[in-house]
Amino acid sequence: MKTKIRTKQPKQLLNRATGFLEGYTHTLNPYAGCTFGCSYCYVRQMPVGLFRGEAWGTWVDVKAEAAEVLRKELHKAKAKGPVTIFMSSSTDPYQPEEAKAGVTRSLLEVMVDPALMPDFLFVQTRSPLVERDYDLLERLGERVRLSMTVETDRDDIRRAFTPHAPPLQGRLRALREAVRRGIPAQATIAPVLPSSAEFAAKLAAVVDRVCIDDYFMGDGSGGRRTERLGIRELYEELGLAEWYGRDAHLRVLAQLRGHFAPERIMVSQAGFLPG
Repeated sequence: MKTKIRTKQPKQLLNRATGFLEGYTHTLNPYAGCTFGCSYCYVRQMPVGLFRGEAWGTWVDVKAEAAEVLRKELHKAKAKGPVTIFMSSSTDPYQPEEAKAGVTRSLLEVMVDPALMPDFLFVQTRSPLVERDYDLLERLGERVRLSMTVETDRDDIRRAFTPHAPPLQGRLRALREAVRRGIPAQATIAPVLPSSAEFAAKLAAVVDRVCIDDYFMGDGSGGRRTERLGIRELYEELGLAEWYGRDAHLRVLAQLRGHFAPERIMVSQAGFLPG
């Protein structure tokens, strides 16, 4: 199915962070919509996904001239106090359209201006395309953290749950390069998907910080949004029902404790907050 790409002129980019992300002053989404279209994405159950009238994953709105909007907003926001930004809360800033549109890079170019630099920027993605912008992330120093989603080490599971998302090896390569370049980074197992007994060891060979989350802690509704998406049924169809439940993440957490220092293992919200 061909993706519908539209260009929109945003009046506002920085939105007040609330709920799960209340540790931030703002969220920032370079796009509306996301063509990765992950089956379990909680955004499917949010207004942007529910009321569009088009299937989630089939459309993207590109925010035109976003850099100038952000420049003006940062001037105002920084005059009021510290600015901490989560990018992004309802889209992937490095989904395929970014390779052409470059909205995310244009926003980073604004944020590396010393006069406009946020106090902290959290970059959440599952795309190796982020490597293109490591030159800018390096300039943010300790004010940035790259969080790369790696929900599993099994490619059959990736194909079942997120067939349009980038291959796992590319994500690990991007993480490895970030660490080599001194960019603060973590592997984010969110949500926990079925994985092998070697998953934690594979991550530990690449990065020294991990965050683990599941549907029940992290979908913003105690798992109810995920239930409405029919994800439980997908687990059952795949014969993996034992991986769906409030305690399923504990088997991976136990693995992680054998390979990471305790202070480098973050659980749910703690792994997404500034600092």
